[in-house]
Amino acid sequence: MNGFDVTFRDERDWVDFGQTYVNSEAFKTLFREGMAMVEEAAAYLDGDGREESRLMSRDGSLSYASESMRLTTRLMQIASWLLVQRAVAEGEITPAQALQEKTRVRLTTPESPRIEAFSVMPARLQDLIVRSRRLHARILHLDALISDDRPTPLAQQSPVAQQQGLLRSAFSTAS
Repeated sequence: MNGFDVTFRDERDWVDFGQTYVNSEAFKTLFREGMAMVEEAAAYLDGDGREESRLMSRDGSLSYASESMRLTTRLMQIASWLLVQRAVAEGEITPAQALQEKTRVRLTTPESPRIEAFSVMPARLQDLIVRSRRLHARILHLDALISDDRPTPLAQQSPVAQQQGLLRSAFSTAS
């Protein structure tokens, strides 16, 4: 034992990171950032991106289509996760219901784009891919922190508290 073990009387003594985080300004900023990226990507893919893809070679156009689908999928996963967490923050669903939603909204580890395909992508698409992958990595990390799927540490009594309890027991029965 390291001397820092604490006995928790019950779960109310624990700080719920997920509940604390989804109600924070940091989450609101992340939510705005994620949703803005979804809108930015949609506008690009429907506008300038469509025009840029027409100027590419046949192989380049196929790579563009593949990478833009991956980008769209990744951003939809991000948006879904953000919306579920916001629903928890606003009390629309419980954290337990959010865990049930997790089975429908799978945050998959994204495939890396092929280097040769990535290098021929328009610069703006490359930028969106890189930024969305960074955001996705942050979301995956937060999801792991928030998720109840991780093992809950067992409450352990500190050695000092244990000795105090033994002393109380010894002196209370000696009377």
